Amino acid sequence: MTPGTNGPTAKREPRSGHALRIAAVGDLHCRTTPPEELKHLFAQAAQQADILLLCGDLTDYGLPDEAKALVDVLKPVSDMPVLAVLGNHDFESGRQDEVAKILSDAGLRILDGDVWEWRGVGFAGCKGFMGGFRARALQAWGETETKLWVKTATDEAQKLERALARLRTPLKVALLHYAPIPETVAGEPLEIMPFLGSSRLEEPINLFGLKAVVHGHAHHGAPEGKTSKGVPVYNVALPLLRRSAPTKPLFRVITLHPEEAHA
Repeated sequence: MTPGTNGPTAKREPRSGHALRIAAVGDLHCRTTPPEELKHLFAQAAQQADILLLCGDLTDYGLPDEAKALVDVLKPVSDMPVLAVLGNHDFESGRQDEVAKILSDAGLRILDGDVWEWRGVGFAGCKGFMGGFRARALQAWGETETKLWVKTATDEAQKLERALARLRTPLKVALLHYAPIPETVAGEPLEIMPFLGSSRLEEPINLFGLKAVVHGHAHHGAPEGKTSKGVPVYNVALPLLRRSAPTKPLFRVITLHPEEAHA
């Protein structure tokens, strides 16, 4: 999946010396007839942020027509950079490459082990995968199917690590769909916890000392937590934001001050 170079990512000019306001949300689950809520969400994001991060499950069934409908409601943010990763729903119909191309052609930068740097902040993104957390994480032992599951999770973590290693900015942000820590999925049924993320993603995050991590997927999790090394992690799944902060905009705003990294 090749990041787009036209559209939203090419218009808004950097303002060096100013704080960078990052809006992040995931799990839009856009169908062919998008709800008015999404139009309002993007209109607010255009007013309150400089860059928008979309954390997967952009479509509901991974259909090209859903991606086209999402492009239409993204018009309010056409003057700002928009970075995105795909989620498991975007793979449902096996047409994820078509979905990514439609969004990329519209100007979104689809990150799948890719990076982008802007105003002193480096962004790296990938989907991630499941497998459980820390001491209880699934291990590559036993059946071939189990080993394949663990290999997929490990491959995604290595993809994130390689991307972060390419960044040369003082501040770094990771964009995921699956959770890298258990704290931001707390509140979900215990039976599905291993399917919501993988601690293998936490390792590169700690290694490179990120400023923030955003993810989605866990609709009934917790809004925020920290890695074992203190890196802030934010669950920005739209259903969670809608429920946990009903009077606030349906996205998380993270403000970074790139000049402070040089102080």
